[in-house]
Amino acid sequence: LTELKRQKKFARATHNSWAAILTADGAPVPLKGDDGESGAGNVILAQLTRAGLTDHVIVVTRWYGGVKLGGDRFRHVQEAVRLYLDIEGYYA
Repeated sequence: LTELKRQKKFARATHNSWAAILTADGAPVPLKGDDGESGAGNVILAQLTRAGLTDHVIVVTRWYGGVKLGGDRFRHVQEAVRLYLDIEGYYA
C-alpha cells in the first residue's frame, strides 16, 4: 500500500481500501483496511475468503466524484474485486 501511494494518482484517491489473508506459521491471518470507507475491507476480505486465496492482497481505489453512493459503494467494491478475480482466473 505504501508503494501504491507513492504514485500521485493513488495518493490523492479518496479511499484505498484493502484486504489480505496472509499465512503466518502455517495459519491464515486475515487483515484489512478501510481507509475511511467503513466496511469496504470486510467486503474485500469476504471475497478473498470465498475464493480461498491466501498470501494475496487486493486494493480497491475510489475517488469521490461528487455523488454520494451510500450503500451502493459496497456493490462497486464487490464488483471491482469480482472483476479482478475473474480476470486472474479465481472465482469468488
